Amino acid sequence: MLNLPILRWGRPYTSLNQDTVVHFVKGEPLAQVSQANTGLIGRDMREAGRARQILTEIPIPELIGMMKKAADLYQNGTLPMGDGEQSPEDFTRQQSASTGLPEHMCRDNMKKNHFVLSNMDQILQALTRGLDLKILTRGFGLEHRGLMVSYQTQAPALGLVLPSNSPGVHTLWLPVLPMQVGLVLKPGPQEPWTPYRMAAAFFEAGVPREAISIYPGLGDVGAEVVRCTNRSMIFGGTTTVERYKGDPRVQVHGPGFSKILLGDDIVDQWEKYLDVMVESVFANSGRGCINCSGIWGSRHTREISRALAERLGPVTHKPPEDPESGLAAFTVPGAARAIWAQIESRLGEPGVEDMTARFGPRLAEKERCAYLRPTVIHCDSPELELANTEYMFPFVSVVRCPQEKMLQKIGSTLVCSAVTRDKEWQRKLIDAPQIDRLNIGAIPTIKLDWLQPHEGNIVEFLFRPRAFQAALEGVAV
Repeated sequence: MLNLPILRWGRPYTSLNQDTVVHFVKGEPLAQVSQANTGLIGRDMREAGRARQILTEIPIPELIGMMKKAADLYQNGTLPMGDGEQSPEDFTRQQSASTGLPEHMCRDNMKKNHFVLSNMDQILQALTRGLDLKILTRGFGLEHRGLMVSYQTQAPALGLVLPSNSPGVHTLWLPVLPMQVGLVLKPGPQEPWTPYRMAAAFFEAGVPREAISIYPGLGDVGAEVVRCTNRSMIFGGTTTVERYKGDPRVQVHGPGFSKILLGDDIVDQWEKYLDVMVESVFANSGRGCINCSGIWGSRHTREISRALAERLGPVTHKPPEDPESGLAAFTVPGAARAIWAQIESRLGEPGVEDMTARFGPRLAEKERCAYLRPTVIHCDSPELELANTEYMFPFVSVVRCPQEKMLQKIGSTLVCSAVTRDKEWQRKLIDAPQIDRLNIGAIPTIKLDWLQPHEGNIVEFLFRPRAFQAALEGVAV
């Protein structure tokens, strides 16, 4: 069993208060994780400016080189981990054992992180729109058109309150260090592995230890990280989104309510797009905010939901080491039962039908965990509560709605894949403010372009453009 300390700007600190991370099937301990407290964080954040200072002493191209080196160390190396070490194989087993995610999905998420780190130069060029990266260091300079510009960092370190459910979200914060901003990481209770392994890879690649802090703990620790950092990123449910709504210091990543909209001009050929629908719903066990939770069409919705149920309904859980395993376990006691009870309470509403019911019970409870099997709901109207609901497993509502009313009814949508050749409707989709990422055509909602921001541009969040003029001798552009 590993002992994972708090990292206080790179310095390990063992707390008397510890949490045990256990195997979700066997119950055996995997790690003892030191728990931070709010007072500790408050004291340490007085030194946050040192993280920015020490990183700006390293040219950004050198930091990008460290990211590329860290990519290979993270994916292929045996790295220090607390009072022991961790191979890539150890990492995938341990991450799977605590989060319930099948091992092959853990390996796939490693590849995503490796790709982002390996292509950091291209990603930063895309996110900054070709800005000379020296401007982020100096705070001012000439951009490619010869205009004087200034970008002011808004925080010496970015706070991150990370989830346990989907390890793939870590790609969002990987560009932070090469922009010379420090990291303050609060791991999810069941998923400490990625932050610690990534930090170990960064240190081995040459990143100064003083640039990274890791504070495991409960909700109060996450709230303190948000309070003490002038810029933070937090992952949570609808309640979390509402709590921080309108706070410019906080970038909130909550439910995505991602959707596929079938236009009137193609909905009669819906069978051609069934594979795209299945992949969008089922990939990564439906745990991501970019997984599709709603498929909308003006007609044929019952046939679509029936066909989806035929494909997804028979799927059942398998051991996490099985390469064919497609479902992640719920490792928090009672979580799966509570979710299913919520869904079941709404199934009696007129116009709602569980199309997967004939394939057997959706809730499968084991001794130490539970599974929710894929669930396809048909909704006769967008007004029904289940028509715009998201859950942390392969769950999708197929909703009947006239095309002319879809943009009024879909609500906030992280990813919208609109399958249509209707130019007029495409224009309306492009202008729709409730849609964040827009795909026109048969593109799975889970397919990302890493050279585009996933959800909000991290550069624009961390740096503020401002007016700047200089008339003093010695101010070199």
